[in-house]
Amino acid sequence: MNERMNTTVIFDGIRFPGFIHTLESLKAASAFQFQDKDVLLVTFPKSGTTWMQQVLSLIFCEGHLWPIHHLPNWARVPWIEQVSFSQLVHELRSSWPRLFTSHLSAKVLAPALMKSKVKVVYVARNPKDTLVSYYHFHRIAGFMPDPSSFEDFVDEFLEGTGFFGSWFDHVKGWLGLQKDLNLLFVTYEELHQEPRRTIQKLSEFLERPLRPEEEDVILQHCSFSFMSQSNMVNYSLLSNEIMDQRKGKFLRKGHLPLLYQVLWGTGGNTLLLN
Repeated sequence: MNERMNTTVIFDGIRFPGFIHTLESLKAASAFQFQDKDVLLVTFPKSGTTWMQQVLSLIFCEGHLWPIHHLPNWARVPWIEQVSFSQLVHELRSSWPRLFTSHLSAKVLAPALMKSKVKVVYVARNPKDTLVSYYHFHRIAGFMPDPSSFEDFVDEFLEGTGFFGSWFDHVKGWLGLQKDLNLLFVTYEELHQEPRRTIQKLSEFLERPLRPEEEDVILQHCSFSFMSQSNMVNYSLLSNEIMDQRKGKFLRKGHLPLLYQVLWGTGGNTLLLN
């Protein structure tokens, strides 16, 4: 097993999985020189990151689907804070604006972002659903600790002591920068409920007009049925050591299981986060 698989890196008081981060990679991300035409996708983990990476790729591919079918999403829209970024950034397609992803906080990235006119797309998801998805991700990701129990995981999530910090601080921090950055706030729920309208909103923000037939192609290739079967999106290219999908699929349907609907119910039960 990789010697960094079970390590932890602490940066700006927040824990990160050491398998894909180092202090050097995190510091480099915080000082990254963005260009005016860059597009940065920012999310808290399990908030629709993979889905929006696919949407952004499709908006900019102008109907040329070779990258969608042959390049994994982490190569098309790489994370700026991960150790692989220094290599991937040089391999990005020159015909597109550079598309990046990050889970970093507003506090860490704001100074670098304010030095350019980079467009930021921030995607947020209902914390209840984020929590459940994050719990299942911990169970299949070899570089994340296996939760001792769902109850303990809830406590860690609420306290903000887990990997990538507090969901609440993350969302609040980025929303607080709306007046300072060229930032579009999108929710997982609106992408799920009104995908075409959300894609139209994105294309307008990104100054990338789309014809109705182009929207149709995007909708087809960012559907759950397509992404769940595509090894460029579903992380099946990774070894079981890194992502053991025998324990559960990376791409789940995104619906809250009945067990958790009961757990989060309004009848005085465990937690209400709306």
